[in-house]
Amino acid sequence: MSRVVTNDGSEHGTDATAADPAPDTPIAKRILIGDPLASTDAEDHLLRKRMALPIFASDALSSVAYAPQELLMILLIGGTAFLAFSPWIATAVVVLLIVVVLSYRQLIKAYPSGGGDYEVARVNLGEKSGVVVASALLVDYILTVAVSVASGVDNIISALPVLNTWRVELSIGFVVLLVLVNLRGVREASRAFALPTYIFIGSIALMIVVGLARWAVGDTPIASSAGFAVKAEDITQAGIILLILRAFSSGCSALTGVEAVSNGVPAFRRPKVKNAQRTLTAMGLIAIILFAGLTMLALVAGVRYSEDPCA
Repeated sequence: MSRVVTNDGSEHGTDATAADPAPDTPIAKRILIGDPLASTDAEDHLLRKRMALPIFASDALSSVAYAPQELLMILLIGGTAFLAFSPWIATAVVVLLIVVVLSYRQLIKAYPSGGGDYEVARVNLGEKSGVVVASALLVDYILTVAVSVASGVDNIISALPVLNTWRVELSIGFVVLLVLVNLRGVREASRAFALPTYIFIGSIALMIVVGLARWAVGDTPIASSAGFAVKAEDITQAGIILLILRAFSSGCSALTGVEAVSNGVPAFRRPKVKNAQRTLTAMGLIAIILFAGLTMLALVAGVRYSEDPCA
């Protein structure tokens, strides 16, 4: 507490730590978003690389879980013979992902303020272009959450079909949970997401290694859906080209969320640019390995898709 003398000679007390959390913060607000933080403590809430990866890479890595599925599902429209195109399409997706990651590494260095695509458009094309890009990013984030949550719930239901009737309620519940966790702040959210993200990466990697190792020694794992009959659509030569392009675009869902790291550069600890670039590179490598591995494992195991997986 410091003393201030006014013009009339009276003294008044002032709080030198006015930015400290207010003691009368409503309980509901404290539960949802926590206590206010002092500006002087901002440096303590910056993220190390290992904690930044779960929160900024979760969008891109979650899309790896359904991108191979979408790619193969589209190709199966033309019949099992079209699966021969999948390695080439997956390779094209990986090449594009590498290009995007390298581009965002340069973007992080050129625009370290954390604006990402919005900052690039605003600075080089003007405010209106920046608003258009920001709007597109908002739509992208909303769709990413919707698709990722729906895919996650589908995977839960595939293991527990009894939950199928609660599909919508489960999805809404997970979205609400994500909102509540993110409202707590970047550092708190990274702590909450760290363990699930690393468990996800580890479990998928373990599944790929075990599956491909069994394939290498002649004990190929066979998917339970491998015996499903595939009814091919009657398509023309032009339809074949469009089908391949559609499969490529569906596989490109693996690129979803790559821009998140460039948007969050200010949240990294110093040196911010180098740490953000390294985190982005790690995210890209993990995404490529998981995407390529899952695609190959699905082909080896003979995975097929049913119109009604819960039937």
